[in-house]
Amino acid sequence: MEYNAKARYIRVSPYKLRPVVDVIRGKNVDYALNWLSVQALKKVVPLKKVLESAVANAKDRSDLRPFDLLIKEVKVDQGPVFKYFKPGSKGAAKVQRKRLSHISITLTKKEA
Repeated sequence: MEYNAKARYIRVSPYKLRPVVDVIRGKNVDYALNWLSVQALKKVVPLKKVLESAVANAKDRSDLRPFDLLIKEVKVDQGPVFKYFKPGSKGAAKVQRKRLSHISITLTKKEA
């Protein structure tokens, strides 16, 4: 059985989140939670919350612990982009983009 969790409209660019996600993809959930808690990066906080939410879903539905679960799939998709203008050289208007992300995690039970 699979257990899902999603977080939408995260205020971190997907380009900055994807290298962090690549480290935990396919790993044991216990290892991933420990690795994320050690990282001193602001961008791992929403990722850790989504992973903990997926673990809570697994515990609620099937009474599984983090060491019984594997990360089957982690996706970081692009959300909407806020565009605004700031002054550039010679008085020109330069476009600034604030990118948002959507994170989805799928967990599965370890095979014995």
